[in-house]
Amino acid sequence: MQSLGIDVLFKGTNFLRLLGGLWVALRISLISVAISIVLGIAMGMLMTSKSRLLKAIFRIYLEIVRIMPQMVLLFVVYFGTTRVFGWNLEAEAAAIIVFSFWGTAEMGDLVRGALQSIPVIQWESAQALGMKPIQVYTLVILPQTVRRLIPLSINLITRMVKTTSLVMMIGIVEVLKVAQQIIEANRRTSPNAAFGIFAVVFLLYFLICWPISRLAGYLEKRWS
Repeated sequence: MQSLGIDVLFKGTNFLRLLGGLWVALRISLISVAISIVLGIAMGMLMTSKSRLLKAIFRIYLEIVRIMPQMVLLFVVYFGTTRVFGWNLEAEAAAIIVFSFWGTAEMGDLVRGALQSIPVIQWESAQALGMKPIQVYTLVILPQTVRRLIPLSINLITRMVKTTSLVMMIGIVEVLKVAQQIIEANRRTSPNAAFGIFAVVFLLYFLICWPISRLAGYLEKRWS
């Protein structure tokens, strides 16, 4: 324990600080995921429309998100809005905007793919039975779409949770930033602290993402 530097975490309030940084990262990711799910579902449904204009707009939006690294988006939103518009945007708000912007595009594309994977015959059969469009959506299409979405959306959610580590680049004190501060403060007395502290950070991320993956597996088996 001492050789790995884990004992450093139990000095003073270091471990509580690490948990506080984890909560900051988790709060940003949870808010971003909630926004992305709501807006992504709406975007995915609109992407299946026959409007060429809507398809072109969403295609450009999706390509921007895929090409632009999240770190660049963070810098553009946080520093760019201050310089261009003179807004005093908080770092956490900028992070939520960026991750919601990214997550909405990814979720929208997943929803679009799931909707388009439903065979057309199911739409036609439901309509032939006298179902209204809203009934076709809620009783036939939506349940199958959710089943197709779960594995892919869980993967997106876990990626968003882990990618929140980038927010330290705009000054947010999250779990990795706290870990770095603890390592630097104890660099002389515990030169090996980095190994133990980052192992604990890995374990904390694992404890967050693993239950989400298990839940997805359970729901997928139950609905299959």
